[in-house]
Amino acid sequence: MHPLLSLPYAAAAGAADLLARLPIGGEAKARRAVRARRGLLERLEAWGRSHRDPARPLLWMHAPSVGEGLQARPVLERIRAAHPDWQLAYTFFSPSAERFAAALAVDVADYLPFDSAHAARRLLDALRPSALVFAKLDLWPRLAEAAHARGVPLGMVSATLSAGSGRSGTLARALLGDAYAALDAVGTIDPADGARLAALGVRADRVRVTGDTRYDQVAARAAAVDRTGALLAPLTGDRPTLVAGSTWPADEAVLLPAWEAVRREVPHARLVIAPHEPTAAHLAPIDAWVARARTADPALRAARLGDADATHDVVVVDRVGVLGELYALATAAYVGGGFHAAGLHSVLEPAAFGAPVVFGPRHANSRDAGLLLAAQGGAAVADAATAAETLAILLGEPDTRSRAGAAARGVVQTGLGAAERSAALVASLVLRAR
Repeated sequence: MHPLLSLPYAAAAGAADLLARLPIGGEAKARRAVRARRGLLERLEAWGRSHRDPARPLLWMHAPSVGEGLQARPVLERIRAAHPDWQLAYTFFSPSAERFAAALAVDVADYLPFDSAHAARRLLDALRPSALVFAKLDLWPRLAEAAHARGVPLGMVSATLSAGSGRSGTLARALLGDAYAALDAVGTIDPADGARLAALGVRADRVRVTGDTRYDQVAARAAAVDRTGALLAPLTGDRPTLVAGSTWPADEAVLLPAWEAVRREVPHARLVIAPHEPTAAHLAPIDAWVARARTADPALRAARLGDADATHDVVVVDRVGVLGELYALATAAYVGGGFHAAGLHSVLEPAAFGAPVVFGPRHANSRDAGLLLAAQGGAAVADAATAAETLAILLGEPDTRSRAGAAARGVVQTGLGAAERSAALVASLVLRAR
């Protein structure tokens, strides 16, 4: 880290640590993130004293949120299968990943402390890792520098850096350059990622192209879906179905008017809509739209997920954790995030089921969206009119839909194998430390 940044960075980490000790209430994500770190180091130190077996290697993987966790999980699964004697630790940063982390087959999973030199020392003392691996790009400089100083091999898997990423700026390079230079092995998604990471400080001889492990993850999940289970069986039928996943209000402002036009063209079409954050505040405008639609069409049947069956025309998903299975119902899919600045959500999950994928215009930073567009397995829409036109074709023209769906699935199939290559890279780091 550049010396001029060291003091303000340490001050910011110290302030965050202090906040974590205060009685902060509320359910906002930032408040939850701070509150969850109260007593965190003590929890991990207690685990280290009672469960860490120094005779066994320990792989520590870090992924900030669920998206990166989905890239880490297939690697962890393969490491567990190949090396059942190794211990596995998993850390995350965002509260949205807490439930995901709890379901992983690891020895310990918890939040990552705020990035101070003091916290890094205590955490490394507690876990005594044989290797520390980051998923995608979330590299914490103090932790990486402290681990490197102790001789802990450092790696990164499914590494990617978009051409317009803010991490390419001067400030980011000054903050993170030393940490990137300390990485011993980096598995990138494609060669262009390697070139951009080298510009940040990663040594070129430490980079190899291993691919994106999410492709293996979504393909495995699609293959394992139980269509006869309690979630899908009541909803399964032969009607054309649009599954709209991870939507935000900006998406719904386009999608819901478009859906009204689609229904006029394809009267038996069904909408399953799963907001990204199904809070009461987010669901209220969708419920209001349903009420207005019923006024215009009294025969329209709508229900929340738990009360819905195959006869309902609109199904509103009011829970998280089920979208990956609901895409099995999709004749076509709409993926949210493309109408605001926060970024497009995963287009691979529906593509793995062979569903053509529609999304908004802000997709430039999504490599997967670009691959779907190039293969004609996806389509970008600019407004309600183009959304209605595109969806009516996909839901109403079976041949067009079949070709686009096959192309979408083909994109996923082409990316398979990344998990095995990434697991081999990670295992080499652990074995290096033995």
